[in-house]
Amino acid sequence: MAYEKEIIKRKSFAIISHPDAGKTTLTEKLLLFGGAIQTAGAVKSNKIKKHATSDFMEIERQRGISVATSVMTFEYKDHLINLLDTPGHKDFAEDTYRTLTAVDSVVLVVDSVNGVEAQTRRLMEVCRMRDTPVIVFINKMDRDGKNRYDLLEEIENELKINLHPMTLPINSGKDFKGVYNLHDKNLLLFTANTKADEDSIVIEDLNDEILNKKIGEYDAETLREDVELVDGVYGELNVGDYLKGKIAPVFFGSAVNNFGVKEMLDTFVRIAPPPQDRETTERIIKPDEEKFSGFIFKIHANLDPKHRDRIAFLRVCSGRFERSKYYKHVRLDKDIRFNNPYSFLARSKDIIEDAYPGDVIGLFDTGNFKIGDTLTEGEKFYFTGIPSFSPEIFKELVNKDPMKTKQMEKGVSQLTDEGVAQLFTQFGGNKKIIGCVGELQFEVIQYRLLQEYGAAVEFRTLPFYKACWLTSDNQKTLEDFLRFKQQNAAEDKDGNPVYLAQSEWFLNTEITNNPDIKFHFTSEIHK
Repeated sequence: MAYEKEIIKRKSFAIISHPDAGKTTLTEKLLLFGGAIQTAGAVKSNKIKKHATSDFMEIERQRGISVATSVMTFEYKDHLINLLDTPGHKDFAEDTYRTLTAVDSVVLVVDSVNGVEAQTRRLMEVCRMRDTPVIVFINKMDRDGKNRYDLLEEIENELKINLHPMTLPINSGKDFKGVYNLHDKNLLLFTANTKADEDSIVIEDLNDEILNKKIGEYDAETLREDVELVDGVYGELNVGDYLKGKIAPVFFGSAVNNFGVKEMLDTFVRIAPPPQDRETTERIIKPDEEKFSGFIFKIHANLDPKHRDRIAFLRVCSGRFERSKYYKHVRLDKDIRFNNPYSFLARSKDIIEDAYPGDVIGLFDTGNFKIGDTLTEGEKFYFTGIPSFSPEIFKELVNKDPMKTKQMEKGVSQLTDEGVAQLFTQFGGNKKIIGCVGELQFEVIQYRLLQEYGAAVEFRTLPFYKACWLTSDNQKTLEDFLRFKQQNAAEDKDGNPVYLAQSEWFLNTEITNNPDIKFHFTSEIHK
């Protein structure tokens, strides 16, 4: 098998959650265990005091939220782990959905105080579409939250996934005393702001008197009953069912106190899948194939504000990627090479010589890439299943400084290439229309245009309900329609015709009145 040792070493996963569940904090603790960082940035009361490692964009640091997916690579117990920290905010869901196509498993963070929230449901739906293996980390056990069994039941019912507790909490909130690890048969005692592994006590027999001494008779008796109940109901974890996405192992802890995190990480490296097969338009690609292939799932402009760079994030799917070697860009049908491919620890980049399946690398991009692009060693195919959504909010982009038109156009072009928004140009005019999934994206675009390109803009809300891409076998019919509907007609960045409907009624009317024209609700990334 080609590159077998390298492939087995690698684990690629994303951390997903509703905003404020503690995802970025958990990311930092994992990096601490991997030795990738020395001190964690405290994320408290939505204000980042020491900036979180993974929140590298200025607006993220100001607001205390992640709005772009960060990629971090670290080593732990002879494994090379590629961790993708995703935006929790619903306005950036599209970025998160695409990130889920680039990983082999997921860690879902649930806030023990708030339980399952709207964004958590949506993210799990995407995981279920691809049967992605999921590990659940129930965070903030040191705060007064829901009863642990009520919480497990809520997660099972709301997210429609079977759970398998791997640790059991002893109380919660101010009475939180720690967790019992069902797999390793040890007790972890909780003390705020200390390293958890210093207070680990192996307890093979729960009837041992030491348990009473450590946590008190009442809690010791409750724990014995809980363990007996859980062992009786769940038994040993069936790793095969986890890998098929049917069962999710569950851990309890407090990320901000670095508690319960190591137990989850140890289980992750033990059971999480190595790089998996990938579907393409031609065939299934296996990681151990000799020839390299990979796809672009994210583009980020100005990762380093000092250098106006643009980085395309590539997931390696098969073979070996080598620095300075020519690869085929399938959509452009041309060969390109990369002299400085990067691996990441959030803001810091290291040049690498090669990369293997499961790795996520950054490629310096001069404008060649779009999301969904495929690189190969000559074969023609595209990786499938990279979602693209019709926007829900439309606003006209208004330039406040005509002297900065060039900078604005360059900035808008680059930012919309990143996939956070879509750009439409109205037919018969130069009106630029930005379409987004959520309001916060407009704020980010406005901020970044000013900070990174020196272009001051404002947005005017437009009364559109949905964008539909148009195709027709009769070119004249399509041209006539676009001419008659000029106020509602536009083209996307690739010159594809788009109809902007004011309402569902208008859209249904046009579909009925124009049987020769097909109305598409998603823009296929590859035409």
